[in-house]
Amino acid sequence: MNHDKKTLVQWIGAHQEEMISFFKKLVQTPSDNPRGDCYPIAALLHKELREVGIKDVSLLEVDNEDVKATGMISLANVLGSTVFGDGTGTSIVLNAHGDVVPPGLGWSVDPYGGEIIDGKMYGRGVAVSKSDITAYTFAVLSLTQAKMNQPLNGKVDLAFTFDEETGGDLGPKWLLDKGYIEPDQAIVAGFTYSAVNAHNGCLHFEIKTTGKSAHAAIPHTGIDAIEATSKILNSLYEYRHTLAKKKSSIPGIDFPTLNVGLVSGGINTNVVPDECIIRVDRRLIPEENGEQAEVEFNELVLQAVSDNPGVKVEIQKVLHAKSYGPVPEDTPLIQALAANWQEVMNEQDSLMINGVPLYTDARHFFNAGVPTIMFGVGPKVLEEANGHRADENIRLDDLQAATKIIACTLYDLLASGKA
Repeated sequence: MNHDKKTLVQWIGAHQEEMISFFKKLVQTPSDNPRGDCYPIAALLHKELREVGIKDVSLLEVDNEDVKATGMISLANVLGSTVFGDGTGTSIVLNAHGDVVPPGLGWSVDPYGGEIIDGKMYGRGVAVSKSDITAYTFAVLSLTQAKMNQPLNGKVDLAFTFDEETGGDLGPKWLLDKGYIEPDQAIVAGFTYSAVNAHNGCLHFEIKTTGKSAHAAIPHTGIDAIEATSKILNSLYEYRHTLAKKKSSIPGIDFPTLNVGLVSGGINTNVVPDECIIRVDRRLIPEENGEQAEVEFNELVLQAVSDNPGVKVEIQKVLHAKSYGPVPEDTPLIQALAANWQEVMNEQDSLMINGVPLYTDARHFFNAGVPTIMFGVGPKVLEEANGHRADENIRLDDLQAATKIIACTLYDLLASGKA
């Protein structure tokens, strides 16, 4: 580790209290999605970034009609830009989201308290992904405030968004489409003990089966929508078993999955149900084609009720989140990250690079042709941090380590002087 990187690491260690204070303010600001009332946390973050020393910060409001169309109440994106040298070097975006799933039940502490116990901070969003917002912010601050010898050249954008839980179309994709950010490389919220270079895609479908209501005393005069739906369900569950045979070649990703997550229908106990609605989640491995999977799914559903005269079936695609990666491990971004991880963590083993079965905002950058890696604050597996569960927590040591690794990686990319 050279003199400049040691200076960055020392600066981050010396500013731990400021980092924790910044982090706690984010956790103490509710940003549940749903309900999706996320303008307040965006406004707070806009203010806090300016106060800690990010000079060029914008609060970018999204059209209210577009926000409501996603089911959210309010939304803005926060963009903090820092130019090094004449700005002609590489352009890097650091993206993390500040919207979180609702707390749910079972907490032993206040989910909005930011309480610190045994070196861990507890609260909704500490792991997913308000800790990443903190790490990215202070990594950039270290580059602007620590005294270094090597001149840097390029640009770093802090792109903090608040609609990841509803797909990210009005967050990262919106920033890319409107030209607010034009990155050469991207680092997106992730874990400290591995870097993620690929993830699954996802299709969400709503299937509405319509029959004809009748009195339960004479059910043969109606058309039972739930009975027809049960045939669809049986076909889907049989299809789910066949998906396990489609193996991905990417470490960390196994096979495609299918889950029926919602069923609703019927009028009353003594009425033949005239309508039934189900929601289906179909995960796509990166090797799959989403359009082909959709055609296959539609054919399967319609075939299941082909012998049910009078039944009407409507299939609506609610979501298509494309897969991400795999990003080649020999890209300068991943190589720099892996080298700095070994130095900061003082590990003999190499940084593990793998895929994950969930889907994230990383796909928006990858689909725009931007080399992207997921890396941030977190344990070896999300379950350790209780992500999306009660008592979500993050180790403050991991916050420190991730911030140092990101700062040193940014240093290497910006010191190269290459666009």
